[in-house]
Parts: sequence; structure tokens; C-alpha cells
Amino acid sequence: MAPPLSPLPRIMLEPLVRSALLEDLGRAGDITTDAIAPVGFKVKTALVARQKGVVAGLDLARLAFELLDPQIAFRCEKQDGGELAPGDVIATISGPARGILTGERTALNFLGHLSGIASATASIVDAVRDYHAAIVCTRKTTPGLRAVEKYAVRAGGGANHRFGLDDAVLIKDNHVAVAGGVGEALRRARAGVGHLVKIEVEVDTLEQLAEALEFGVDAVLLDNMDPAMLAKAVALVGGRVVTEASGRITSETAAAVAASDVDLISIGWLTHSAAVLDIGLDFKA
Repeated sequence: MAPPLSPLPRIMLEPLVRSALLEDLGRAGDITTDAIAPVGFKVKTALVARQKGVVAGLDLARLAFELLDPQIAFRCEKQDGGELAPGDVIATISGPARGILTGERTALNFLGHLSGIASATASIVDAVRDYHAAIVCTRKTTPGLRAVEKYAVRAGGGANHRFGLDDAVLIKDNHVAVAGGVGEALRRARAGVGHLVKIEVEVDTLEQLAEALEFGVDAVLLDNMDPAMLAKAVALVGGRVVTEASGRITSETAAAVAASDVDLISIGWLTHSAAVLDIGLDFKA
């Protein structure tokens, strides 16, 4: 079971939303809304799900309106990590029409994108529910949005891999090529980092895996192995280190991968290619 979802601090979110709003406002502000909506005219609206999924990004959506006009009231009817059905009201927004209309697209951009990530993650988590493998994301994130995209993975029931290059050592195939082999890459890595730093190495073959285990490692990334080879790799490891499977894993193939008894399944497309969840802003009479 995934741990409780903790919200990200406002200080982390506000620069992202402020930058997005400034990008949209350009050099002259919202000239369409300013021409049409009278000053002080108030409206009631709702964020409504158009399709099934899992919501994430409500705090960013709230900020998109509050930064424009603190008089806007944003009331959540759902919480991040909550399941959505078509027609569900996610939040209600009321107050000056100008601020609501101007912030609408920024709020929906964040909410749709992050809810799409959470929904995609939830689909994979559900596919492997009968196994012990955890679903984790990668560093394949949108520049500048890593913290919130990884938050969305957690909202969908997944977990996070490294946040950056300084979290832990992850020796990839190109590192192995530079070092001249798995063993030499591990030797150099261990000599170059402190005793508290975890080391993981990517392997493509059982021979590389055996070499990694001989030299000592904390985790192994079993890259692009089919389920049969994965099962052999996990058996070879024998529970001595953490095992991670990676490589073009989808909702359709995840269960077969998890059946190999790997500990982690890492999926890059959760953050770089998940489809946006369709959410709209509806005006109430």
C-alpha cells in the first residue's frame, strides 16, 4: 500500500504557476477578458472531469486563480489521489470573472497534465496489484516540472526513483562502456562516493548481473529483459539486492514483468508521455 500523499509546499509550487501565468499574460494581459468581462462581475464555476481517472495538481490549479485575484474562492470537492468518473465535480471556483477566465487555461494545463500522469500510474499499479512489485518513475520528466510530475506519480499510487543525479549512483550502459566493464565501473563508483551512497548498475545479460553481484552493489536494473530472463535474473540475485525491471513496459505487459518477482518496475513514459486527462471549467447559471 502506498504511503499517505503529502502535499508539496506552496513555496515550491508558486514559482511554477507564476511563470506559467506570466507566459500567458504576455505583454498586455488578457485583452479578450478585459474587453468582455466587466470589472467586479462575479461568477460561479466548477472544474469537471470529462473522463475516468485520478486527480492530481489541485494546489497548482488553486494558485493559478489566487495569484491573479485573492478574492477568488477555490473549494475542493476531490483531493489529489482521488478517483474520478465522467461528470464528477473536482472543485468549485467563484468570484470575479476576470481572474477566473484569465487563470482558466493555466489551471487546466497543470491539472490535466498531472492528473494524466496520476491516472496512467494508477492503471499500471492496478495491473500489478497481485504482485509485490512497486511502480516507480524515472528522470524522464519535463524540464522544470520534475517535482510536481513525480508528485503526480505518487498521487497515482506509484513511488519515485531518483530525483536527480546526486541522489544515488546509477551506472548505465554508457558508463559501463566508458569504464570498460561492469566490474571496473563499480570499482570506480565505490571509490568515488561516500559510504552512505547507494549504487545501482544497469545490466543487459545474466553474465553482467553475475559480475555486478560479485563486485558488490545495492540494486540492479534489469534492462529490456523478457519475462523468462527476468525470472532467471531474480533467481540469480536470490534476494541479496534490490531488483528493478525497465524497458518499454505498459499496462498490458506489466503483470508478466511483475510475475518474475522483481522488486521495482520503472517506467519513463509515465512522466514524459502520459495522455492529458480531460478536465473542463464549466460556468454555472
